[in-house]
Amino acid sequence: MSLSGYSALTVDVEDWYHVCGIDQPVVPDRCTWRVAHNIKGILTLLEQHQCKATFFMLGSVAEAMPELAPMIVEKGHEIASHGYSHTLLTDMTKQQFLDELLRTEQVLIDQTGIRPVGYRAPQWSVSDKTPWVDPLLVEHRYLYDSSRNPLPFVGDPSAPRYPYRIDTLSGSLWEVPPLVTKTSLVSLPTGGGWGFRLFPLGLIAATIKAYLRDEAPAVLYLHPREIDPEGPRLQLPVLKRFLAYGTRTDATVRLSELLQRFRFLTLQEMVTTWQPAS
Repeated sequence: MSLSGYSALTVDVEDWYHVCGIDQPVVPDRCTWRVAHNIKGILTLLEQHQCKATFFMLGSVAEAMPELAPMIVEKGHEIASHGYSHTLLTDMTKQQFLDELLRTEQVLIDQTGIRPVGYRAPQWSVSDKTPWVDPLLVEHRYLYDSSRNPLPFVGDPSAPRYPYRIDTLSGSLWEVPPLVTKTSLVSLPTGGGWGFRLFPLGLIAATIKAYLRDEAPAVLYLHPREIDPEGPRLQLPVLKRFLAYGTRTDATVRLSELLQRFRFLTLQEMVTTWQPAS
C-alpha cells in the first residue's frame, strides 16, 4: 500500500484538569474524571470512519485507568508516550525526564504487551533548554518524536513544518510536527487545540491539501476534552483558560468531516516506511 496522500490524527490522552504551568497541579475527585468516557467517544468516531489514530498516553492516566490502553490497542490504534505527570520538560531535569519516560513505557508494556516507539512532550516543551531529550529517546529505541510545534510562543516559528530527521551521537529519529497554516505574517495553530475549533473548516482542509500536495503528512492533534464542551474546567486567568480550553465548542462535527474527506494512518505506520534522511 502506498502511503502517499495519508495524514495522521493524534490524541493526547489526558483529562480536563491536565493543564501545564499552574502553581498547584490539581487532581480532582475521580467522580469528575471524563477521559475514559471521551476516549470511548473518539474510538467510536474512528470506527465509524474506519480510521486509525495515534494515542499519546499519559502514564499517570494509564496507571489510574488500566482498561484504557488495552481498549485503544484492541481497536487497532497506536499507543505512544506522553510522559507520566504532564509536567513541562523545561521544569524537569534530565533524570526526571528519563524516569518518567521509562515509567510510562513500562506501564504501557505491562498493560498492552507493546513498547511505545513515539513520544510527545506536554505542551510542546522540547526546546534548546532540553538538549537531553533526543539522545535519550534514541537510546531507548524511540523512532519518532512529535514535540516541536512550528509556532510562536509555544514553539519555534522558524522550525520546519514537515517531518525531518534529528541526528544525535546515539543515532537519529524523526521529528513529526503538527499541522499549521502558514500566512505572510505568522503561522496559525489550525492543527489542533483551540485553533482547530476556532478557524474555518475550509482553511483547515485547504492546509491539509497543501501538505498532501507537498507529499507531507498533515498531523492533527486532539484532546479528549475537546469533544466534551460541557465538561468541567479549572478556574484560570482568562488568557490561560482560553489557551488551555478554547471555546466551548465540540470538535466532533468538523473532525468527522475531515475523517470522511481524508485518509489517516498512525504515525508509527508512516515513520517505519520513511527512508532516513541522508
